This record gives sequence, C-alpha cells and structure tokens, in this order.
Amino acid sequence: MSLRIRFNKAHADGVVLARVGHPHRDEPLETSREICRIDEADREMLTRLFLKPFKNLEAQAFHHHSSLENNEVYACTKAVFESEAELLARGCAIAKRLYAKTNHPNIKSGDLCIALIKDIRIDGESAQGICILKSEKVEPFLSIRERDGDLQLTTEHGINPENIDKGCLVLDRDVDSGYHVLTFDRAGGQSQFWMRDFLSLRPISDESFLTNQYAGLAVDVLQEQEEHEGGGVPERAAAAKRAMDYFDNREHFSMQEFEEEVLRKDPEMVAKFQEHKARIEEESGQALKESFDISRKDLNRAMRRVGGVMKFDTGVEIRLLPDFQESAMERGFDDEKGMDYVKVYYHSDAAPRAAALATG
Repeated sequence: MSLRIRFNKAHADGVVLARVGHPHRDEPLETSREICRIDEADREMLTRLFLKPFKNLEAQAFHHHSSLENNEVYACTKAVFESEAELLARGCAIAKRLYAKTNHPNIKSGDLCIALIKDIRIDGESAQGICILKSEKVEPFLSIRERDGDLQLTTEHGINPENIDKGCLVLDRDVDSGYHVLTFDRAGGQSQFWMRDFLSLRPISDESFLTNQYAGLAVDVLQEQEEHEGGGVPERAAAAKRAMDYFDNREHFSMQEFEEEVLRKDPEMVAKFQEHKARIEEESGQALKESFDISRKDLNRAMRRVGGVMKFDTGVEIRLLPDFQESAMERGFDDEKGMDYVKVYYHSDAAPRAAALATG
C-alpha cells in the first residue's frame, strides 16, 4: 500500500558532509569531523531544497542476498534512527561505502550531503528520515556585494540545488522489510551503481508495484502478439485496451483467471507472458505474486500506455486515446484512387468544447 507522505512540517537537524573522490584517479575521500548544524534562519529553505526531489517517487526497499543486516546503508541508517548520536560516525561510513563503490571510470566524483530529517508526516504520523544527496558538478554563479562603499560583481562556484544528480530518502517505516526508500538518479538507466551497487534496493512488492507490472506486461504481450500477426496501430491499441479492461472490471487479480480470459489459454501467448514475467522477476530479484488486490490509482497510470498514433504519407495523423473504440473505425481500400483509407464514426465534434475549456 502506498504511503501518504507530507513534508510541510519537516525540518533538517544535523548534516554530515563529504567530498567523494575517485579512488582509481587517486582522488581522496574527505568527511566531516563534526556534525554540521544548520542555522535557524536557513533551516526552512535548506529542508525544502533537500526534500524537493523526492515528491511523487515510488518507494523501494533495502535488501541483501544473505541478510538485510549485511546491507551497509541499511545498517547505518538503522543505527541513526535508533540513536541520533550515531549520525556522524554512520554518515562517514555511508560516504566510505560510496567511495568504495566508485570503481568505474565513468562514475564521477562529487559532494555528498547526509541529513537527518525530523517530523516527516507518514500516514498522519510523525517520522524521521535520512536524506542522502550527491552533486557531481559545481556551477558558476554571480554575486553582487558591497565593498569599499560601492557595489562589486564577483564570480563564485557552488552546488545548484535544482540540479542534484543523485539522492535517496530513507523513511523510518517497516524496518524489518528494509524501510521505505525514495530514490532518484539523473543518469537514469545509464548507471546502476547508485541504486544497485551502492544502495542495493529492490521494488516493494505491494499492490501498487504488482498492478503496474502485470498491467504493463499484459499490454506489451498482447500488442506484440497483434504486431506479430500483422496488426497495425488500431489493432495494437485495441489489444492493449482488452488487456486493461480485465483489470478495470475487477478488484482482484488472479493469474489463472487472467490466463483464461485475457490470454485465452493460448500456449504461445502464455509462454510469452511467462517469459516477460521471468525477466522482470530476475531484474527485481523477487518473484511476482500471482494473486493480489488491484490498485485503482496505478491502473489509471497504466491506462496511459493504451492508444497510439497513426501516421500517413498524406500529412495526416490520427491519435488514438485510451478510451478508443475499435468499432468506431473502419479501414479499407479505394479501388478508384488506388489508396487505403480510414473512416471514423462519431456522434459529435469534441474539438470546439476542448477549445472553449482551454480559453475559459
């Protein structure tokens, strides 16, 4: 179940800083000798900047192939949650782990900030969090200052808080399951070292995750099958909609029922679906449950994948929305013109109303 997280009353308390070089380039690791305390005047602004990147992210959890306690970042954050006095030592230990994992030539050195955050609201209750941010570049900025009775323009270099490269926020919830961890990496799929090698995360296998995965699988498999059989954009969109209709009309997912009603017990489609499912299980490091309650919120997200765009060599495009009705479209061939055609049936033109809403 997704958590309701609010940052409006949160505030940063202590901060551990580090400069993480690249060991293969003989760049050192420098860490704080003392906790950096935040001035009251700067607390609200810094807290807002620390937490801004973590809105609307899907939670993951720490894991380790042998024992959760062997995940170093998990063990460090757990120690800090149990005793604030551990922040400096454990923060430096986290920086050392990141330095040790910086073993690929493409990984950049950077500045690390580890902050203890208090009064995060999770499902209406107060909780702590540990924020880890890494910035891999400094940017120039201008400053106008008064000097000797006049104004002077100076150039300095610093971290742009709007362009933090990597980060994670560990929330003090579900400790025995690896906590709830919000994370991002601007490098995207190009780099796995932050989430996999450094943090060792995996998705939380809840209704939200399962609905997303199975709905996406259903759409992909049915569209691939339709494409394999020579279907175009409308046929693939219709196949995707049929897959989503199964989820939309039910509160609970059953793998057996899904294979019967959506895959129609077709051996080829079932095999392809199981192949895709096995790939996701390997990537996430855990088996997907075959029975769960469907998350309506995440189903709405998955619906955005349904549809498509038909593009023609005559400069015309037809965009198919998720609620596209296959029966409202007819395709054929005009012998006189020697061209294919598409005929669309409709009750009313929605464009004028849409324009009115846009200008209203």
